[in-house]
Amino acid sequence: MAQIIHRSTNLLKTVSVTRHLTTASTTPITVETSLPFTGHNIEPPSRSVETTPQQLLSFFRDMVLMRRMEIAADSLYKAKLIRGFCHLYDGQEAVAVGMEAAITKKDCIITAYRDHCIFLARGGTLMDAFAELMGRKDGCSKGKGGSMHFYKKESGFYGGHGIVGAQVPLGCGLAFAQKYSKDENVTFSMYGDGAANQGQLFEALNMAALWDLPAIFVCENNHYGMGTAEWRAAKSPAYYKRGDYVPGLKVDGMDAFAVKQACKFAKEHALKNGPIILEMDTYRYHGHSMSDPGSTYRTRDEISGVRQERDPIERIRKLILAHDLATEKELKDTEKEMRKEVDEVTAKAKESPLPDPSELFTNVYVKGFGVEAFGADRKELRAVLP
Repeated sequence: MAQIIHRSTNLLKTVSVTRHLTTASTTPITVETSLPFTGHNIEPPSRSVETTPQQLLSFFRDMVLMRRMEIAADSLYKAKLIRGFCHLYDGQEAVAVGMEAAITKKDCIITAYRDHCIFLARGGTLMDAFAELMGRKDGCSKGKGGSMHFYKKESGFYGGHGIVGAQVPLGCGLAFAQKYSKDENVTFSMYGDGAANQGQLFEALNMAALWDLPAIFVCENNHYGMGTAEWRAAKSPAYYKRGDYVPGLKVDGMDAFAVKQACKFAKEHALKNGPIILEMDTYRYHGHSMSDPGSTYRTRDEISGVRQERDPIERIRKLILAHDLATEKELKDTEKEMRKEVDEVTAKAKESPLPDPSELFTNVYVKGFGVEAFGADRKELRAVLP
């Protein structure tokens, strides 16, 4: 009996090693996007997308981590450890990971305030994210506290912006710099369906088209601008068709591989021909912000229906199981590991000290200049300035 048990143990070890070698493999796997692309004034790309076992598993891990981070941010906000505004991304993770898989860090991304997962995809750490959200010292501003709405040039991430649609003209400027420098990179300017009606977006699109800039306009259409359904705010909610002189592509934004294929296609197009619009058909599970319950203008059945039928993490899970890259238990273990990692980092961020009050003025005023403009409180403010 002992002999049989010993032999079975060796067999299990062999299976485990074999799976490890398979999942570390870069041998191509071809998958098909869940839906076809819809093109406007352009021939859409193929639905067949190449991936690897390694990429499939990393997509799963990264999206699970992003979702756990956003759920933790929800709890921290309710505990008043995150103050101000907080806009969560859970449900939209496929856009972040799929886009990153198609580009390099030399390509630029600029987005709005729903930016935490884009930050992680660009190479930011959980500790940076939580410390910044809670305004603690150990955030990405190297001990100076601050906000998630920061600029990080070395990662190609130009932050999230709180003025609706205002990031798009800035992205146009980044694309202009790229063309001027002839560096063969592109800029992804991301905005929501609520911002799609902003005049500054059309002005930026016009300039990008006039100058053939390597600009990719990405509308993350999660179907609700704050609490307003797209059909109530837009006469034409086909956002990929908005630039009649610029081609567009409608993409299933809940399918990481559709996003990857679309972004690869868009980058190649933008470098040769100028701007293109991508409409990512996605969905947010939380409300618009933490002050929005998210269930007064849509039904709970609608939300649960999307979770059951289109969830981006579940799609990747099914692909992994279909290609026998991991078992259900192994994927559950990965989810537990991600939850533990988020819990540990959250606890550490809570213990980080608050920044010195003088940091309020870091990168805002030149040292010793402009303090007199603060009126009656200038003496108190001078006392905290470096």
